[in-house]
Amino acid sequence: MRSTPASDPHAPDAWPALRVADWEDTRDTLHMWTQVVGKVRLAAAPMINHWWQVPLYVSPRGLTTSSVPWGRRLFDVEFDFVDHLLRVRVSSGGERTVALAPKSVAQFHDETRRALSDLGLDVPISTRPVEVERAIPFEDDHEHAAYDADAAHRFWGQLVQAHRVLTEFRSRFIGKVSPVHFFWGSFDMAVTRFSGRTPPTHPGGAPNCGDWVMVEGYSHELSSCGFWPGGGAEGAFYAYAYPEPDGFARHPVRPSEAAYSSAAGQFLLPYEAVRTSSDPEQTLLAFLQDTYEAAADNGDWDRAALEDDPQRRAGPR
Repeated sequence: MRSTPASDPHAPDAWPALRVADWEDTRDTLHMWTQVVGKVRLAAAPMINHWWQVPLYVSPRGLTTSSVPWGRRLFDVEFDFVDHLLRVRVSSGGERTVALAPKSVAQFHDETRRALSDLGLDVPISTRPVEVERAIPFEDDHEHAAYDADAAHRFWGQLVQAHRVLTEFRSRFIGKVSPVHFFWGSFDMAVTRFSGRTPPTHPGGAPNCGDWVMVEGYSHELSSCGFWPGGGAEGAFYAYAYPEPDGFARHPVRPSEAAYSSAAGQFLLPYEAVRTSSDPEQTLLAFLQDTYEAAADNGDWDRAALEDDPQRRAGPR
């Protein structure tokens, strides 16, 4: 694992602590705000396999759509958790901002739509949220209205740390592998490796989400891992396989705090177990590697063809 240069005076000295119970209202509001922005990206971007055109990405200031095409221009939308602004920019030079502050989803939706419209980005979207039990249309949602700026900044800090390690883990795989995505539907970060084989059709079943969405997402056999701000006192790292091979749940996984959840159908590792360990990066990498091996070894993946040392590849040939 490459370390942060010792000479970097701005390097963070710890993984942020953030109890889910202390920011749950803000988390749920922010979840809906990211769906507003995510649906704009979904509507504007061309379809890519597994819906890879729809996620957000961790940026040096928050979460961004990255560049999205619209007509002959590009635009991006970024949640800036440093200055607490939503920034909308277009390649023609225009920019608008929306304050990130305590306000309802309805107000955020209205202000965001006006910012987009001012820049000529009249992208039509469906305003009903997905992958949640209570799908209140954005324009009618006055229930979710919390925003704790410090909590949002700490959450982004959690994502920054998780993103670093997931990116390192991703580099070891030379088969088909996703970028490190932030999925606004489920409000979690994920990176996914693929064996190259097709599995049985996924049964679907996500709340307020068509089964065909999950069929596309799980169209190929995979091993996925990531971070979710739930499932533990400070959130949890997770790992699962689709389809889950025999022996997956019984496979030994480090560290000792990791366990397979039958209810969730995945391995879970509390974020706080990583944060408080003597070496958070190596602790998390061990979890990611062991859970991948649970899928690959028990699922008979061709590991020799799918894995390689990134340092060897980066060296002189």
